Amino acid sequence: MRTTNPMAALFGKSPFKPIQEHMRIVKDCVADVPGLFGALVEGDKAKLEAAKTSIFEKEQAADDLKNELRGHLPKSILMPVDRRDLLTVLGMQDSIADTAQDIAGLLVEREFEVPKGMGEPLLAFVNRCVDTCNQAGKIIEELDELVEMGFRGREASQVEEMVEALNKIEDETDEMGMNLTRTLFAQEDNMKPVSVMFWYQLIQWIGDLADYAEKVGDRLRLLIAR
Repeated sequence: MRTTNPMAALFGKSPFKPIQEHMRIVKDCVADVPGLFGALVEGDKAKLEAAKTSIFEKEQAADDLKNELRGHLPKSILMPVDRRDLLTVLGMQDSIADTAQDIAGLLVEREFEVPKGMGEPLLAFVNRCVDTCNQAGKIIEELDELVEMGFRGREASQVEEMVEALNKIEDETDEMGMNLTRTLFAQEDNMKPVSVMFWYQLIQWIGDLADYAEKVGDRLRLLIAR
């Protein structure tokens, strides 16, 4: 008999499919962040507002799926992954979308002026942080095969390599974020203190996108190591 329960249909035979679907929504949400900053640099308020609206809608979709998963994730699955581990990964993924929403909300609610010399490195920083989220998404897509191989063998080695690549990209974002902060502080005498504070917060949040993405990868690495 075919099920009419959408969550049952999403789970199918694998508890990982909804986790993967959630990450796809998160990636889609974060994909709008570069456009958000592009509009800021261009001074295009209409594009800025449109990007914010898109991010908020996708974050809500990620939230809705997260809440559904928390309520429907089976408590007695015979598999080598603890339910709590899946919920932890889900929470980390959701934090990425939450951060994208925080960034979009702040950019629209408070008018930002891009300090001199920060436009190009800012966009490069944003794009590289989005790269970490995309890399984390690729790792999540390997979950099914990883479990089939018992978190061992060739598939486990491949995921380990993917996590290493993710860590390296995140290290790059750390350096880019610090350089951007130095550029900001070099101009603080010509800026209002509150503007410096908000820009510093914004840079931290952009970096958080990469930090949460790295945590997703590191969590899967722990599962492999067990």
